[in-house]
Amino acid sequence: MNFASDNTGPAHPRIIEAIARANEGHAMPYGADPLMEEVRARVREIFEAPEAAVYLVATGTAANALLLATLAAPWQTVFCSRVAHVHEDECGAPEFFTGGSKLTLVATEGGKMTPAGLAAAIAGEETRGVHGQQRGPVSITQATEKGTVHTLDELRALTAVAAAHGLPVHLDGARFANALVTLGCTPAEMTWKSGVHAVSFGGTKNGLLGVEAAVIFDPAKAWEFELRRKRGGHLFSKHRFLSAQMVAYLADGLWLETARAANAAMARLADGLRRLPDVRLLHEPEANIAFAEWPRSAHRRLHAAGARYYLWSGGLEGPDDEPLTARLVTDWSASEADVDRFLSILAG
Repeated sequence: MNFASDNTGPAHPRIIEAIARANEGHAMPYGADPLMEEVRARVREIFEAPEAAVYLVATGTAANALLLATLAAPWQTVFCSRVAHVHEDECGAPEFFTGGSKLTLVATEGGKMTPAGLAAAIAGEETRGVHGQQRGPVSITQATEKGTVHTLDELRALTAVAAAHGLPVHLDGARFANALVTLGCTPAEMTWKSGVHAVSFGGTKNGLLGVEAAVIFDPAKAWEFELRRKRGGHLFSKHRFLSAQMVAYLADGLWLETARAANAAMARLADGLRRLPDVRLLHEPEANIAFAEWPRSAHRRLHAAGARYYLWSGGLEGPDDEPLTARLVTDWSASEADVDRFLSILAG
């Protein structure tokens, strides 16, 4: 019963097998391996973007920070939501890799950035001439850190605001596949066809050992990204082990299979939570994350039974009836048995 994070789950067996196969013999380093050619071709095919630049890094923080550094000048500000991973969970990496760009936080509803909030944030910058930060890229998280998903219309409304000010758009897609299967659209529709210029195409949270793709739809930005990746220490020498993971991830739709499994487990969990009288969902789960609250006594019961998840407010010590918020995350390996056992213990 581990619902702490999709980072806690195992890598998919097909990923481990692919790494073992890649370990045979020799291959050229630094992304010159034959597997990377397969990755590049497959990602371009999936995104319907034959000219896209495609690179691999080991972490989502690296993908986000390096892409934002490629899109933003040091004297610009990046517009992101108040709950964006680039703001709350990356230890200032975007500011570091951009060489000093600040983050301007945008109001959210249910974890989603709003067009009105973005327009207001943009209007508030570039108002002091040389003395103030200049307007820079917009970073949208899809799916959001609250487990909600921007619809295509919502994405396009945000990118329209950015386009009206001549600003590029970055999509933090750490849970890209989870959002995609929720919307039932194509990767192209959720990115460049909706006005997105670059995307962090996540894999680690969806069954990979550790690899993310940075996809840049304007190839003119490719060389700068390459230089920043090398200078930032994120160019792997034995790159084939990143490539092998991504090849296996994209083969036969594994990336969609694992996302559907994670989302289905959350749907089952959320349905059970709705049925319990002392439980309240704080947001409607639309991917594989839920925030819910219930009395401390039930949290104690779950922890005693071995359940693992993050308490988002308070601790286990205190009044039994005080409601505490939990963050619950399902990954591709979450079983129906674990979901049902969790709900049974919660119900008492």
